[in-house]
Amino acid sequence: MAGRYFGTDGIRGRANKFPMTAEIAMKVGMAAGLSFQRGSHRHRVVLGKDTRLSGYMIENALVAGLCAAGMDVFLLGPIPTPAVAMLVRSLRADIGVMISASHNPYHDNGIKLFGPDGYKLSDEIEERIEAMLDQDVEAMLADSDGLGRAKRVDGVHDRYIEFAKRTLPRSMSLSGLRIVVDCANGAAYKVAPAALWELGAEVIAINVEPNGFNINDECGSTHPAGLQKKVHEVRADIGIALDGDADRVVIVDENGTVVDGDQIMALIAQSWQQSGRLAGGGVVATVMSNLGLERFLGDINLELHRTKVGDRYVVEHMRAHGLNIGGEQSGHIVLTDYSTTGDGLVAALQVLACIKRSNKPMSELSRTFEPVPQLLKNVRFNGGKPLEETLVKAAIEDGRNRLGKTGRLVIRPSGTEPLIRVMAEGDDPQLVETVVNDIVGVISESRSAA
Repeated sequence: MAGRYFGTDGIRGRANKFPMTAEIAMKVGMAAGLSFQRGSHRHRVVLGKDTRLSGYMIENALVAGLCAAGMDVFLLGPIPTPAVAMLVRSLRADIGVMISASHNPYHDNGIKLFGPDGYKLSDEIEERIEAMLDQDVEAMLADSDGLGRAKRVDGVHDRYIEFAKRTLPRSMSLSGLRIVVDCANGAAYKVAPAALWELGAEVIAINVEPNGFNINDECGSTHPAGLQKKVHEVRADIGIALDGDADRVVIVDENGTVVDGDQIMALIAQSWQQSGRLAGGGVVATVMSNLGLERFLGDINLELHRTKVGDRYVVEHMRAHGLNIGGEQSGHIVLTDYSTTGDGLVAALQVLACIKRSNKPMSELSRTFEPVPQLLKNVRFNGGKPLEETLVKAAIEDGRNRLGKTGRLVIRPSGTEPLIRVMAEGDDPQLVETVVNDIVGVISESRSAA
């Protein structure tokens, strides 16, 4: 669902421009606050953010709207998105709010909302909130004596660190492992290195000096080159790259090779299957996950369930069908035994547990399957609906026919940017590249191209 305000992962855009303005943030606070009032108790919200400069503006605007709706606001400061989801339940809050644009550059920001159960909101609830943003809700707001209060909450980092550590067996130590962790100058810059160190590892932390502008700047899960270099430099056993709000993770093995979300899911699924912990007989991933993952899971008698892109849809399918491992190739890994949303640190800890149990290097564990050649390209467009144009439709149909049954073609608009994503995969890499380039060329020449 992509409405006027909400996309595939909350509201997101360039800070101080529609829809990420202080005015709209205040309206979101009002609408969300009014939507989650249940009974006569004092209603409370937990509100976290990452390290972007615009977080101060958005935070204050949201607080104004939430307090106007009669909600007490617990300000958490910079903290990972999964920590907000965890603290909604831990603090018995009515709603959780995270201010972040995830892996996007500093000049973007976003608002993610969680219900009292710690899960992201359904399409229906988002639609209800979105409808209220264009309404006059003044008559529904709190009376003067019913306004909410806002206060900073201490100790939330310690709560999250302890939560993350408890996802490993109490007897397990990470001693003997040298770990480089890249925190992307983002929300996990304090908690991730601390959790790994407290578990016994030797920790080399990089990109842990946020200044409001350097979040995700040539670092983190979308830019692992710096991590690869550092792993080589210090001869680390493994590198862990988080993104700006730490809900996704990418691993680098001791040789500097990048391990994506598909390989991470395969490793954890195989480990959990062997220990009897895997639920539902399979894994949930999106249409973007590699065909190699699907084949590998089939070989060990597991099923790959595919959803549309967005970890929210992955989680919805997991809950509906009783599966406990899911995620995205980009590194959103959801382990519902522990978390209600993607958690980069918790997923990394499960990978580290596999290393400790097997006493094998990451390079040996990470190639659980050979990826099928896959190519993804983005095409920027300027308004319009390029995917509805006749020539574009014809090019896509031709591409599907050429790939046949041994490949896949996925064409979709981005939920957060004016981009068309064109992805193809198949056993013939030359054919895959030709198909993608042909479709990208037709879209680029369409009337809607930027």
